[in-house]
Amino acid sequence: MGNGMQKTVRGFLRAEGQGLINEDGVEVLLRGVGFGGWFLPEGYMWRFPAQGDRPRRIERMIEELIGPEKARIFWETYYRRFISKSDIRQIAQEGFNSVRIPLNTRFLLKSDDPVVYHIEHLQILDEVIEWCKEYELYVILDLHGAPGGQTGTNIDDSERDQPELFTDPKNRELTVALWRMLAKRYRDEWIVAGYDLLNEPLPDWFSCYYDEVMPLYCEIVKAIREVDQRHMIILEGVHWATDWSIFTEKIDDNILLQFHKYWNNPDTESIQAYLDKRAEWDVPIFMGEGGENNKEWYTGAFRLFEDHNISWNFWTWKKMETTNSPCSIVMPQGWDRLVDYLEGGAKPDAGVSEAILWEYLDNIVFEHCIYRPEVVCSIFRRPPVRIPAIFYGYKGEGKSFGLQDKAPSNLQFRMNDGTAIHPVAGIMEKPNFHHGAGESWLTDEWLCVSLATGDWLAYEFEIAQGMETMLYAISLHLLATTENGGSVAVSVDGVLVGRVETTDLEWETVQIQKALDLEPGPHELILRAESPIDFQWLELGVEQA
Repeated sequence: MGNGMQKTVRGFLRAEGQGLINEDGVEVLLRGVGFGGWFLPEGYMWRFPAQGDRPRRIERMIEELIGPEKARIFWETYYRRFISKSDIRQIAQEGFNSVRIPLNTRFLLKSDDPVVYHIEHLQILDEVIEWCKEYELYVILDLHGAPGGQTGTNIDDSERDQPELFTDPKNRELTVALWRMLAKRYRDEWIVAGYDLLNEPLPDWFSCYYDEVMPLYCEIVKAIREVDQRHMIILEGVHWATDWSIFTEKIDDNILLQFHKYWNNPDTESIQAYLDKRAEWDVPIFMGEGGENNKEWYTGAFRLFEDHNISWNFWTWKKMETTNSPCSIVMPQGWDRLVDYLEGGAKPDAGVSEAILWEYLDNIVFEHCIYRPEVVCSIFRRPPVRIPAIFYGYKGEGKSFGLQDKAPSNLQFRMNDGTAIHPVAGIMEKPNFHHGAGESWLTDEWLCVSLATGDWLAYEFEIAQGMETMLYAISLHLLATTENGGSVAVSVDGVLVGRVETTDLEWETVQIQKALDLEPGPHELILRAESPIDFQWLELGVEQA
């Protein structure tokens, strides 16, 4: 086990009340990663432009460059290398307890008339499920690219940028049959946590089809239940899984409702509608995709889910030349020539193209990727990690914060948990969370908090298993607000570990003098202002004992 959290991967998982329960009746919070780019390659993960933004366009380019037979060999090699047993082992060692596997219909189907499934590809899926069983990782099967496409965009491998799942009855029948086949194949596999019926159906510009989503869900569930009574059903809302207005009827007694969260404020207000539906239906909820931002955002967003007892899945495990996913694929020499070709430039000859593509196949192997443990540390709040001041806990007043005065604030951030913390003058007045590949968040000035005497904030973090021999240092980035200076007291797990004073009217980083000896597992740091002070971030560092 890679972290301090209890492993509870045991037996069929089911929804019970607002939680997930394993076969022993123990509650499980899913903490997982998604395998974006594997069975449904997305062009942005390959650093490709719009002309190569989805599987069918990437496939067409590769076939044009090296011919159909070598292209076939390329893809069969790709599918077997992109995720290997080494990836699964590493994910388990880090302390994740689940994976979400996006499926593309064209990966599973050899022919749709008559319907013939690709047995060799199903065997690849069988193999990764066996690895997950060995390493105790629940598996979520996610239909990311349904027949015809459920979104009408690149993410479902759409052929004509239309949601043809909802415009062609044949695609609807294929989808129902596909899920029936998968449910029959995996009905006895307890390590499969559940069936994620459709990924992100129908963005709002196709809202005219919204009324068709729940009837299709009902058809799929009926087909699944004809062959499989035990596996959990996972339902996503429309418009990138963010709009739950379609959930008007509870269609099964073992369901998990899923939303996705990208590029917006990680605060309770942003997920309140999902919390309300959880309470209304008395069902568990799942943040099934979130990521593609930077490490600072991760420290806030994933703490938000934890504090609200929401299962979560990070997107995504591996992509090219990245600083915001755990695995970074090294870009092959000459990759820019493929990009140029996609954009209408000169066609590289077959030999050059083959060399570039085969280097890519070498580079996708886990052992050849650049591993970025700092990304995992930010997700789990595991030292070494830097936490922006605004990302104190989300458990409410008296548990995660205490404020003397709640002055009116112009910030549309963390308002419904009772806080009202002003930004420091000169710093941006509003968070601007955005899609980024490791760019500095809010340039170099992170939103900070102004604390009055007696105000306090709580920050939870975790020490991984195997790290108990290390010492842990605490640093604070502070600013005195008056010439009299400011001071804070820092406690960990209820024990005072140091005080920090500053008279500097410029930002200053101050380290608590005493390094801490901490056991594996969760810990809580409380920062209490003994006189007024401004605070930007805290950093938990690792030192040799």
